[in-house]
Amino acid sequence: MIKQTKIVVNCETGVQEEIELTAEEISDLEARRIAFEERQAQEEAEAQAKAEAKASAEAKLSALGLTPEEIAALR
Repeated sequence: MIKQTKIVVNCETGVQEEIELTAEEISDLEARRIAFEERQAQEEAEAQAKAEAKASAEAKLSALGLTPEEIAALR
């Protein structure tokens, strides 16, 4: 298993120290990763739903006899 570490820099001396993460820090990182992936999936689903709604609206307008130019002018 790969050790997860962080780098701590002392701004006064410029000394860098690599420190292994604690179990709590690892758990926190994992929870943040999961939350990020969930938000990202939600945003992608919302964008997909919006695109589908737009395509549906354009199809309905086209069925009413509007030209693509007329539909584009409505935007």
